[in-house]
Amino acid sequence: MIVTPATPMALFAVPYATSVFSGTSNFPTCLTSNFYGIFGGQSVFKLTDPTCIDSQSLQYEGSAFLPLQGLGHQQLVWIQESAVDASLRTPDYEAEVEDFIRALRTGDTILPSVSQTVLSAQDASGPVSLLYHNGNSGIVVVPSEGAAHALSSFLPRFWKASPIPSEPVSYLPVPQPAVDHVRGLLASLRFDPVVSSIVNGISVEQMRKDIRYLTGEDGVSGIMSRHSFSGDSRVAADWIKARFEETGATCELRPFLAGFAPNVVCKYKATTDTSATVLISGHYDSRGSFGSSRAPGGNDDGTGTISIVGIARRIKHLGLTFRSNVELVAFAGEEQGLLGSKAYARELRAQGANVTVMIQADMLGYHAPGEPAQLGLPMEIGTPEVTELVAKVAGIYSPELTVGYTAACCSDHQSFHEQGYPATQVFERAGPIADPMYHNSGDLSDRLGYDLHQVKSISKVQFATLLHAAGFDLPEGDLLEF
Repeated sequence: MIVTPATPMALFAVPYATSVFSGTSNFPTCLTSNFYGIFGGQSVFKLTDPTCIDSQSLQYEGSAFLPLQGLGHQQLVWIQESAVDASLRTPDYEAEVEDFIRALRTGDTILPSVSQTVLSAQDASGPVSLLYHNGNSGIVVVPSEGAAHALSSFLPRFWKASPIPSEPVSYLPVPQPAVDHVRGLLASLRFDPVVSSIVNGISVEQMRKDIRYLTGEDGVSGIMSRHSFSGDSRVAADWIKARFEETGATCELRPFLAGFAPNVVCKYKATTDTSATVLISGHYDSRGSFGSSRAPGGNDDGTGTISIVGIARRIKHLGLTFRSNVELVAFAGEEQGLLGSKAYARELRAQGANVTVMIQADMLGYHAPGEPAQLGLPMEIGTPEVTELVAKVAGIYSPELTVGYTAACCSDHQSFHEQGYPATQVFERAGPIADPMYHNSGDLSDRLGYDLHQVKSISKVQFATLLHAAGFDLPEGDLLEF
């Protein structure tokens, strides 16, 4: 949708491209200071001065110009359908989406008063209206920030919601020295039998125990939901923190927004004098079916969580130390718009942190019938050199994986990418999402297609990349079997 500017207040959305921010395109430079984020692969800007651009500046394929007059201080939310396989587009699902869009267009109240049951500190009730809709994406208007956070619980099953901030945010391209560092890792990467022995020791059986605790399938944890607003998510956060602390990491629960479960941030201090930090992560919050209080998140993203927990267990077992600083982070608030990771990435940038490689693990466990074990890497958003590094590591240490690219986007690596940190994501499929239990209360580990051996294979890639990027040492005299 392309419209000539006619108002001093509007949103301009254009397909994401790094050239927009690097000065190598004809994109109006006065807009880059009014950047509001990346949503569903679209860079969003707010226009406050129509003289900043002319109508020719808007002639970008796939761009949208959205007047905002009369909206006052209401909250805008970007809604986006995830990239899903055609097999998931059932008639029931299509009807669900159609009903949702119809409710938005007619102004029906689709958000009940949930201030007592979801966000006690924020008013999340009120009507939702549709500002813009273009097939698999749109922008809606809600009455408050609390309503924006609650919206994800009422979306069609394969859709996600991300609040558009009220003020501009920063976008920092990855600086050339950081890219060159990753290129150096690529150039020097070779098979290391010690690394191979370390990563192959990740235990599938322990992963099975860990995921069954996090989903409540073990009948012991009592966890029914890891939704960021639930009390059980705090139980999960405490459990994750304790598991990391057992391995010698220094951990803390870091709140980022009232009403949300905290990020779990754990650190291993470097044995050398360096500020360099390698960060690997997953998000431990989950989402269930509309109308259900059950949100087990066995695959999304229990698998990413048990990947980094499994890595931590191996660090403890071998007594590994690292030559660079290492952080293992379990984020919350991912399902409401990458909120936990955005807060932490911005905090690190404000501190001047030197994150040299960041890898997010999100959805590693579903194995579509008849397909080989796979590793999907981001097609667009992320640092290409880090993605290439991960692909090369996979070929060396997990050759059982078929490696390809996916349009399924975007997890918490996007938050670090926006702050100029070299980042990428690991995912379960070279293609769109195929898990029928995505955003479903049936997302458990005891089901057809849930493959912990694939989780281990991808976890090996994440771990081996960490070992090569951070450098490591074993206790003196410790020998591994090859």
